[in-house]
Amino acid sequence: MSWHLFVVFFASTFFISATPGPNMLLAFQYGLNYGVKRTLWTLAGLSLGLFILLLSTLLGLDVISRQSPWLLTVIKTIGALYLIYLGISSWRDTNNSSLMSDASAMSAEVSAELTPNPDRSAKPLPRSLSSAAVKSVPNDWILFRTGMWVSLSNPKAILFFAAFFPKFINFSAPLWPQYIMLTVGLFLSETIWQLIYTIGGKKLAGWLDVGERLAWLNRGCGVIFILIAAALIVDVISTL
Repeated sequence: MSWHLFVVFFASTFFISATPGPNMLLAFQYGLNYGVKRTLWTLAGLSLGLFILLLSTLLGLDVISRQSPWLLTVIKTIGALYLIYLGISSWRDTNNSSLMSDASAMSAEVSAELTPNPDRSAKPLPRSLSSAAVKSVPNDWILFRTGMWVSLSNPKAILFFAAFFPKFINFSAPLWPQYIMLTVGLFLSETIWQLIYTIGGKKLAGWLDVGERLAWLNRGCGVIFILIAAALIVDVISTL
């Protein structure tokens, strides 16, 4: 993988990571509820779950590229169609929902599924937290487990990786150095935005919730999806 291609990959993933998906919403809400230091356990869980999904995708692409090259062409074609679908969906996603309300709903849903019973070992909240927050802070293991569960419970991530990554991989060159570069780039962009949502989420939410800024962020991601889909289609046609 050339550095030029890596820069394009990193810029794309960095922009896409900025959108408030499940991982970012959880980091945002937990940062507000429990503080930055405690939420780092959740971020570690999110990262581990993301790594497991990413590794599964890359291993699958590696096996397919070596044993069934024709299937890789099929994956690229389906991936391009899936990215076009994501692009159109992102462009049309102009609902007026608030980032604050979305994050609260996400946190409540996760809490209901993972912690149906109060945790007796939980510590009391700092006085600085609002009374609307949960009444007790989960222990570190629960925070870590919650992050990992949210990451792993998103099977769409595997579909996205399988559709997105082939455009940036040269399957005729050694694969693992490229996999390492892709993994580092993705984790760097995800980690930066997870920290931004955790540390400065309230200010970011206030900025995004003004006018149509969040809608235009979604539209920008939609354009990226469609451009990469077009590049994949060109690759497929050139191999026929």
